[in-house]
Amino acid sequence: MSKIQEIIAQYGNKQGGIIEAYHAVQKEYNYLPNEAVTEAAKVFGVSEAQAYGVATFYSYLAVEPRGKYIIRMCESAPCHVAGADEVIKAIESELGIKVGETTADGKFTLELTECIGQCQATPVITVNSEPIFDVTPQQIPEILKAYK
Repeated sequence: MSKIQEIIAQYGNKQGGIIEAYHAVQKEYNYLPNEAVTEAAKVFGVSEAQAYGVATFYSYLAVEPRGKYIIRMCESAPCHVAGADEVIKAIESELGIKVGETTADGKFTLELTECIGQCQATPVITVNSEPIFDVTPQQIPEILKAYK
């Protein structure tokens, strides 16, 4: 039994367990490998298309390999007004990637996300779900240095 099969099996008899299983797999691999979708379809008695639909419906789940550090920029109106576009440009420049891409060394992936509920301290980014508040473009090199 593979590691992915073991993880998914833990949630097989839970109502709505497919999402929890996907979270557990993603926590282990940082994305959902094809094997996870195939195995989830078997365990939860749905078609592979339905299992894939669940995997791709939620923005916090990913079916493509991602970096060790997932940087997410909030794209809500308050962050946008506070300068999120300039922060994104600074991150892209510093890492040499665009939104949706992963650095060649597999260390960083840059994504956009909806509001993360921290509108009092905009703009906000998260690195592996840990929020960083009141981010300015000038802070990006120092913020990223901590993860390099």
